[in-house]
Amino acid sequence: MTERQTFPVVGMMCAACSANVEKRLRETEGVTDVAVSLPGRTAMVDYDPEIVTPDDLRREVAAAGYELIIDNETDVEDIHRQAFVSLRRRTIVSWIFAVAVMVLSMHWIHLGSHLTNNIVCMVLAATSMMLCGRQFYIVAWRQLMHRSANMDTLVALSTGIAFLFSVYLTFTGAEHTWFDSTTMIISFVLTGRLLEERAKNGTASSIRALMGLQPKTAHLVDTDDDSVSEVPIATLQPRDLLEVRLGEAIPVDGVMRSGEAAVDESMITGEPVAIPKHKGDRLLAGTIVRQGSLRMRAQQVGSETVLAGIIRMVQQAQNSKAPVQRTVDKVALVFVPAVLGIALVTFAAWMIVDGNLQHALISAVSVLVIACPCAMGLATPTALMVGIGRAAERGILIKDATALEQLHRVSVLVTDKTGTLTLPNTDITANDDLAFDERETLKPHADEAMQRLRKMGVEVWMTSGDRDDAAAYWARRADIEYYRSKVMPQDKEDLVRELQGQGNTVAMVGDGINDTQALAAADVSIAIGRGTDVAMELAQVTLMSDDLRAIPDAIQLSRHTVRTLRENLFWAFIYNIVCIPLAAGVVPSIHITPMWAAAMMAFSSVSVVLNSLRLRWKKV
Repeated sequence: MTERQTFPVVGMMCAACSANVEKRLRETEGVTDVAVSLPGRTAMVDYDPEIVTPDDLRREVAAAGYELIIDNETDVEDIHRQAFVSLRRRTIVSWIFAVAVMVLSMHWIHLGSHLTNNIVCMVLAATSMMLCGRQFYIVAWRQLMHRSANMDTLVALSTGIAFLFSVYLTFTGAEHTWFDSTTMIISFVLTGRLLEERAKNGTASSIRALMGLQPKTAHLVDTDDDSVSEVPIATLQPRDLLEVRLGEAIPVDGVMRSGEAAVDESMITGEPVAIPKHKGDRLLAGTIVRQGSLRMRAQQVGSETVLAGIIRMVQQAQNSKAPVQRTVDKVALVFVPAVLGIALVTFAAWMIVDGNLQHALISAVSVLVIACPCAMGLATPTALMVGIGRAAERGILIKDATALEQLHRVSVLVTDKTGTLTLPNTDITANDDLAFDERETLKPHADEAMQRLRKMGVEVWMTSGDRDDAAAYWARRADIEYYRSKVMPQDKEDLVRELQGQGNTVAMVGDGINDTQALAAADVSIAIGRGTDVAMELAQVTLMSDDLRAIPDAIQLSRHTVRTLRENLFWAFIYNIVCIPLAAGVVPSIHITPMWAAAMMAFSSVSVVLNSLRLRWKKV
């Protein structure tokens, strides 16, 4: 029996880092599947707890030079916050050193002789390397000890070579050195990482917003004397009696016992109106009391609440990998060694061509600096994190990256009628003498949703077990051209397979047991879950409310996300394919110095994240 758990990972900076962590975990006995997210800084691991423990996983990751957090009490956000503050401080200090060295190297300030100038530059550069860039060298050494390499390896090698060669030039009487390149490389790389970290925090804003719905404390009622005390939410147990006051969030899932209140459930169901609650009504964690106050009996607490399940589902979806990411991960594993090889070839080629040691070394250093595995590693997961996160904010839960990729291809939507398109009148019994409108009502905005789908190029079919005239009536009311009546569950599945046989990518939306066969057969299964339905566990996409406009929203958002993902991948690969040869000097008229190579590399990774963040403002 395997378990799935998501662990925070500290220390990952580029695609090679995440690929190395994933490779290490995947090779661990007892692990069946792994998905490491660079922007999410997490590892989602499926493992057999009888064979391997979280502590074993932690040791394996530590052996690769990274830290896997297995203690739930550890404040991971605080660790990342402190790391960001430290990174910001080192970036600012590095620029002070870089500007000082640049001013001296360009002779804007002259200290008497070239030797004096160069020695001062050497001291400043060495100080910058130790104070601001030490992490590059520490991590590169750890990687070397574990027979792997990452972005830090490239930075450590390039700055080390430039520094040592400049020391040689200084004491052989040369006028020009490359100390300015050493400090500028450190400054540009740190700046790129700083901007990248800020942007990556933006990609995770949706999950933080969901987590922010969970209150930290609750009012516990003592059943002996009716006194109320404030306690941490982690101490709550099922059957506890709790008091929730006006404006407060409900702390756990449970049942209302007393009071008069209206509860805003929009963050769970998407319904914008506060719903009156009465004794015996279901209450969900994270929803807010907008009128009155209430007392409730706790039922599901901690990780068992609906909200915790939604957060878990969104995290797992954001950590899942699109099929193309598997290829990117394989490239990332060999990318850094390949760049090291290209740099060696570049050095050897220029030594053979013109015999100029300085030109050969600086060209090799430029190759090391300009290569950017970060852009490749961030291209897919940042787009997925933003896209899936934005969908969650709109009450659309997408199960994984594969579902999102399939969703953007949907050309036909098959929908159930009763419960999906219409709401049955529960106050009457079946009677053929009743008019259609007395038996059920069309859901609000259902016709608008179907019209939007048609404009998007999606063909819509309605299925119903009802007689032909009733099915025709509701299809017309919902503005649906194609329908099938008197269908059984097998007929729904047959229709899905028939449409697939015509070359269509078919989505099925339903809400009941009689839809499960068709949902299982469809390329994309969509359930009307409202957050509590068992379909939420089965479907690839779950709509948290009855508003069917969420269906075209989901398809449109998936199209935007996949388009952004492809733009990111195109940029990441084209950047490296074009810039590495240019840095090597294959075009004699274009000379890229190490300093400019560092600036280009920083821009490359940041641009991928910023492009993904555009999804937050895309019109859906």
